[in-house]
Amino acid sequence: MIATLRLLLASLWAGSVWAVSYLAAPSAFAVLDSTQAGNVVGVMLTRLAWLSTALAPLVLLLVWRSGDLDARRRRWLVWLACGMLACSLAVYLGLQPMMAAIREAAGPAGVRASPQWGTFAALHGVSQVLYLVESVLGAILVVKSR
Repeated sequence: MIATLRLLLASLWAGSVWAVSYLAAPSAFAVLDSTQAGNVVGVMLTRLAWLSTALAPLVLLLVWRSGDLDARRRRWLVWLACGMLACSLAVYLGLQPMMAAIREAAGPAGVRASPQWGTFAALHGVSQVLYLVESVLGAILVVKSR
């Protein structure tokens, strides 16, 4: 029962990262103007961060309570879950506030017209790399959770 729940929560977590990062966000930018899409994606990423913050301790608790795991596999799962959470929090608490401040300072002209565009683009690039890392860690977490 614990192993099944552990796999289910790991799949929910990784699947949420994949769905938002590779389906919802690109879709929003494909059909909305960049300001609206940025707002929608920002809300989704905030909710994803909260979901990650809720799921990480649950996954860790299930890992520690699982009798079917040897010490090596347990350590792997702990590191994977902590890595995913670290990526999520780095974006949510570190990068997103900086990007929001640049967006707000840009005003109605938009970020692309702002002198801070280069900084925003760099922060966005780092954010994308962290979501890619989180996605890969999530895939490994799901596979190793079985």
